[in-house]
Formats: sequence, C-alpha cells, structure tokens
Amino acid sequence: MNEYSQQEREILLKLARDAIEYGLKHHNQMQVDLKKFSAHLCEKRACFVTLQIGKQLRGCIGSLEAHQPLVYDVVYNAYASAFHDPRFPKLVMEELAKLSIHISVLSKPEPMRFNSETDLLRQIRPEIDGLILSDGPYKGTFLPSVWESLPDAKQFLTNLKMKAGLAPDYWSGTLQVARYTAESIKEE
Repeated sequence: MNEYSQQEREILLKLARDAIEYGLKHHNQMQVDLKKFSAHLCEKRACFVTLQIGKQLRGCIGSLEAHQPLVYDVVYNAYASAFHDPRFPKLVMEELAKLSIHISVLSKPEPMRFNSETDLLRQIRPEIDGLILSDGPYKGTFLPSVWESLPDAKQFLTNLKMKAGLAPDYWSGTLQVARYTAESIKEE
C-alpha cells in the first residue's frame, strides 16, 4: 500500500523535474512555497532523488534523516543530484529530456540488533530493506531499489561494506546497521 496518492506522486515528480529545469536555467536552487502543498507533502520526511539516463545512473543524492518538509527535501535533493553529485559532471540542458527521475521517500531508520554477520544476514529482508552501515568514520547506505542489481543478501551487504570504505569481509563488534523502507515514486 502506498502512503502517497497518485496525485501526490505526480506532484513530487513534477517538483523534482521543475527543480532541475530551474537549476539549468538559473544556476541556483528553486524556492518552494509550502502554502501551495498539502499538509501531507509538507511533513518532515527524508528522501533520495535518483536520476538516470537510459539504465545508467546520472546522479543520486538524499537525506537519511527527516529534517525538513518533504517538498523541500525533494527540491534540494533533485537539484543536488543534477548538479552536485561528485561522481558526475553537472547535468546539461541536452540531457533533461532523456532524464528519468526516481524519488525514494524513506521511513525512519531502525537500528538492528545482531551478534554475528550470519545473524545480521538472517534478519535482512531482500527487496524491502534499505540499509545504513557504519563503523567509526565509515558509513554507507543502499536504498531498497539496489536489490534490483544485488538480489542476494550476502552480496548486498558485501557491496555496502565496500561502498562505506570497508573490506568486503570486514566484521567488527562495533559495526552498526539500521534498516529503513522506502516508497518508490518513479516516472513511467
């Protein structure tokens, strides 16, 4: 069951696209008037905005913790994905028409309790959980959508460790993992 109606989903996708188009034309972030949106879309929520051209990643930036109204987070992260993802050059106008937008609205992360990697792997819910892994200065997250390319829990966890800057076989008693779910809102 989706938390957001079809109309709300369309509003969020249009907002993300408008934020990118505004950024291309004005070279800064679009401002949003909260009074133009429903209370539901103005609740404090965390989201990620993922940009793709074809099946290729073109940018992905987001928030793990809710700290501002969802409409602000969508605009901020859409703009940041297009122009500030350090893995990619800034988006250019010629790419806009080819761009597909995917918004993931995150639930509040829940810390997981486990006593071994085997125990952790048993608790992970493939295709449902996004994970935040951290140990000291090392931190990384995979959205639930990453299950599409890494469908095995062991593979998912191993790749997340590497994304966080850790060795694939790394294990420590201080390792922390939190899980969250995400409502997926994609352009068709």
